[in-house]
Amino acid sequence: MSGICRDRVVVVTGAGQGLGREHALALAAEGALVVVNDLGESAKAVAEEINAAGGTAVADLGDVSDWGYAKELIGGAISRFGTLDALVNNAGINRDRMLVSMTEAEWDLVLKVNLKGHAAPLRHAAAYWRERSKQGHPVDARIVNTSSGAGLMGSVGQGNYGAAKAGITTLTVIAAAELARYGVTVNAIAPSARTPMTEAVGAFAEKMRVPESGFDAMHPGNVSPLVVWLASADSGEVTGRVFEAEGGVISVADGWQHGPRRVRERRWSPAEVGPAVREMLTEAPAQAPVYGA
Repeated sequence: MSGICRDRVVVVTGAGQGLGREHALALAAEGALVVVNDLGESAKAVAEEINAAGGTAVADLGDVSDWGYAKELIGGAISRFGTLDALVNNAGINRDRMLVSMTEAEWDLVLKVNLKGHAAPLRHAAAYWRERSKQGHPVDARIVNTSSGAGLMGSVGQGNYGAAKAGITTLTVIAAAELARYGVTVNAIAPSARTPMTEAVGAFAEKMRVPESGFDAMHPGNVSPLVVWLASADSGEVTGRVFEAEGGVISVADGWQHGPRRVRERRWSPAEVGPAVREMLTEAPAQAPVYGA
């Protein structure tokens, strides 16, 4: 099969439904050999759909937030196809709750699945590519992580989810810096699309509605072309970046930047701090609204 990802071996986590399913289908359509990961039988259905369409895919069921399973997932892809070219970290869940009523279990689960569920496969894929590089083999590998507008701008009622997604953004920047020497690029997307997760969030329900006619801007498949390109060999000069994607829109997120400052050649007094801060805030860009506020 021809395409921009022809014969590239790609692991996609959380690919049994929603965005992950669309990424897996789109990657396979562009020639990738896809390992479809998810917890349940839906991963097998996606793999079967790809194979029936003339692509190549296998299902691998398991919890990517489990360090040991994540190692098996990466090792299994390499054993089946002989190598690994890209990892698309997509698996995630939400347990939305205002902070004052959130339980410890809701906090721990969301951080575990979203943030650790990115870190574990990333760590083991990176170790494989580092070893390949040290052995003198050429490496041209890709990691595509999944953040969120909640992680970039904040979102009321999603303190656990937003914290995890913000962590993924920082993990992306750090991993990009650490892995560049081994021939690995690391980028992230912050998608907005209709998925079982977003449909369950009341504040987004109207936005996610399927239109009666015209372009379906919230279809999750709209995000996948960006993921396919980032996973391809063609994107090698791009790393450490976060892209927002919704409908027909792709934008580069600017992230935290150093802004206005005031300098004293001595220790500040508390009385001086307030006026200086207020001055700087008049010079800084306006703060983006918090989602759902």
